[in-house]
Amino acid sequence: MKETIRIYCLNTASHIETAGGETLGELASRLRDLLGFEPICARVNNKSEDLSYAIFSPKQVEFVKKDSPLGRRVYTRSLCMMLYRAASLEIEGCTLKIEHSISRGHFCRLSCAETGLIEITPELLERLSARLEEMHREDFPFVRHRRLTSEVKALFRREGLDNKVALLETANDLYSTYYTLLDTADSYYGPLAPSTRFISTFALHPYHDGFLLMGPDPEDPAKPITPRPQEKLYKAFTDYLNFNRIIRVSTVSELNKAVTAKKTAQLINVAEAMHDKFLGRISDEIAARNKDGAARIVLLAGPSSSGKTTTSKRLAIQLMTNLLVPRLISLDDYFVNRENTPRDADGDYDFEHLHALDLDRLNSDLRRLLSGETINLPTYSFELGRRVEKERPLTLGPRDVLVIEGIHGLNPELTPALKTDDLFKIYVSALTTLTIDDHNWISTNDNRLLRRVVRDHRYRHTSAFETIRRWPSVQRGEERWIFPFQENADALFNSSLIFEIGVMKPYAEPLLRSVPHNVVQYAEAYRLLKLLSYFLPIEAEQIPTTSLLREFLGGSSFHY
Repeated sequence: MKETIRIYCLNTASHIETAGGETLGELASRLRDLLGFEPICARVNNKSEDLSYAIFSPKQVEFVKKDSPLGRRVYTRSLCMMLYRAASLEIEGCTLKIEHSISRGHFCRLSCAETGLIEITPELLERLSARLEEMHREDFPFVRHRRLTSEVKALFRREGLDNKVALLETANDLYSTYYTLLDTADSYYGPLAPSTRFISTFALHPYHDGFLLMGPDPEDPAKPITPRPQEKLYKAFTDYLNFNRIIRVSTVSELNKAVTAKKTAQLINVAEAMHDKFLGRISDEIAARNKDGAARIVLLAGPSSSGKTTTSKRLAIQLMTNLLVPRLISLDDYFVNRENTPRDADGDYDFEHLHALDLDRLNSDLRRLLSGETINLPTYSFELGRRVEKERPLTLGPRDVLVIEGIHGLNPELTPALKTDDLFKIYVSALTTLTIDDHNWISTNDNRLLRRVVRDHRYRHTSAFETIRRWPSVQRGEERWIFPFQENADALFNSSLIFEIGVMKPYAEPLLRSVPHNVVQYAEAYRLLKLLSYFLPIEAEQIPTTSLLREFLGGSSFHY
């Protein structure tokens, strides 16, 4: 007789009895009326699991809706596996590469060894869409397997998934997990849905030499999300993807091989030189406009942990080589007093809100500076939560350029009193171009969150738990106040460094492991630890003191 196990279901706030070996999917079916929704996955002891997970001991279980943040990630991964199968059936011997997020979807390319890139025609996308629709209707299961890594590598070799084989060879794990969809095998960075029936909303749109894979619209999950034109962002991604190909490091396994071969020093030097080159080009453009009496104020914006501060300091150096005098100020000094700061939906102070800034004072100061007047720069004390007045006089000379760093720099509501010609706008973001393999990309959000976890601990004495807890609020602010204005930029700077996750790994891992297991944020910490597990560590001693990464690790030659 099987032992009865009691689990605690957070959704129903009650204990449920189960026999050992019952899966989460079977349990969810029993609880269907109490749950009121059909889950796509679950958290077990605050770890994300698919619904094939079998219960053999007491657990805490929370079933997850598909329109939640975790549910959307599971949905996207499952849709990607369906697309991989559809492409394999439609074009024999083709390679599908899902490279990065852009235009609110995921950019994909198809190629074959003999002819290179495959032309994306409306007819081809219609055939792929028909395959996806058929899989949804037929309700095929995603089946999870765990096998000896040697067996999984042999399977992936037969499938032609060379990038996955290379990653498994650098990971050195005894056992590995993969999924099958009928006779198609693949692996993903996290759990998948129970079956293709759950994946009902999607669209494919032609985009440059590839296409966009679109999932459901978060505002209306019954409809696919509409692409948002992001041509400047696309160019920035493309520039770095081409750079990756030149240095022959496009995937985590290729980076790991460079680490093993002790070639990281050259890789670091070339990547840092690439940053200098792009900032030099931006500086040249500012100087050319400034010569004609324009671009007297540079607004440098980007989401949290994109490296705005170091970018502004390195840009200042480049401006000086163009015989301009940079004057750096931060929008942070224009924060309103703490009691006047807007609050977000959770009741926390919303420092990402535009009206967390004193816009009247900012616009008045900028107008006076452009008119040749002297102003006294405000100083904001984060410790006191209010502005304190100090002697900080500022006047702009004929060769001076004011460089203002802050998240709202591209928002036209920030500087309505100024002429467009007076401004030069730069968007900064860590647009990660390294991929785990052909079907698993590294999210720009994850890259920035790792940076923030390390920086907040080092400089703000904030735990990884608290940083992760605040992150959804930060993201909501970015979606409202930053991302809609990306294409307003005159220039876009990609602050990512191809080696950085390997460098951050030894710093981030102990911080993420410190997140308590009994909080929901543990699921995010565990997921990030899984991401870090793919990387071999890179010694931080090799990183120059002028590197943007030093803003987060410490040891910078810049003063912050």
